[in-house]
Amino acid sequence: MSGDCHLGIGDEFAGGGATPSVVPPVLADLVRADERISFLYFERCIVNQAENAITITDDEGTIRIPVATLGVLMLGPGTTISHKAMASIGENGASVVWVGERGVRMYASGRPLTHSSRLLMRQAKLVSNTRTRLAVARRMYQMRFPGEDVTSLTMQQLRGREGARIRRVYRHWSRETGVEWKRREFDPEDYDAGSEINKALSAAHFCLYGIAHAVIVSLGCSPGLGFVHTGHERSFVYDIADLYKAELSIPVAFETAAACPEDVGSATRKNMRDALYDLSIMKRMVADITGLLSSDDVTDDDFADDLKLWDEKNGEVAAGRQYSDEFEG
Repeated sequence: MSGDCHLGIGDEFAGGGATPSVVPPVLADLVRADERISFLYFERCIVNQAENAITITDDEGTIRIPVATLGVLMLGPGTTISHKAMASIGENGASVVWVGERGVRMYASGRPLTHSSRLLMRQAKLVSNTRTRLAVARRMYQMRFPGEDVTSLTMQQLRGREGARIRRVYRHWSRETGVEWKRREFDPEDYDAGSEINKALSAAHFCLYGIAHAVIVSLGCSPGLGFVHTGHERSFVYDIADLYKAELSIPVAFETAAACPEDVGSATRKNMRDALYDLSIMKRMVADITGLLSSDDVTDDDFADDLKLWDEKNGEVAAGRQYSDEFEG
């Protein structure tokens, strides 16, 4: 495999072993979002389907990946994917990100790893009320300032504090790695015009966005209902990704740029993969999202298949039963 295809995913992905069933998987049997491989990136290859696995083929050969273990599949330039492969990915709850040469992304979501809409309804309720939205936004900022009390700060004050914090993070990693830092610049229409550190930051952040998007969708939440960000189809993705940039994508980008790799984008993606695993980011994202949207700990019952009918007086009533007698009475 060329490019980023050497991902160290182990011999178990190279084929062999039991053949997965072609029958669509039962939701309860799918691998949990926080236990999946964070992401795999491929370019200039053909992606096909082999039962409930996908195959990646290029001039160097073919590898096989059990799609049920995958969080995000990132497809770079020169990639061809079959309809059957996309169907298998969707059935197994993974996400796909098409990655353009200039950093342009388009997301395609797999099915959530839950039949329940409880977290989605909770998210919509919280974001639709100014008081509760501010409370969630403050909790997000509180996670960046442990040991400090930010409950009385306005959003304007919080944005100022966060901006100053990120500037300090950039200066710190510039000193640590010796990489010159001026300012964050990224032009999606001219990726190659950016400095090496800005290219690395873009690659690292985009990996983080992909993971956040996959976890949000897998939990049944909406990527577009953000609390700090607003007005974009991935507002909540940016909310969640921002919680980890100072700890994850910024240091990875500076350390990668300091090594002066031939392809800084490819090297950054590989280093992000390792860092995502080392920091257990997917597990933390699941816990952080459910914690931000829930007043109490979320239990397995919150993700149960509990389809009900809405009622303006009782809130919910049982589905799958006949109510004609009550209406006629």
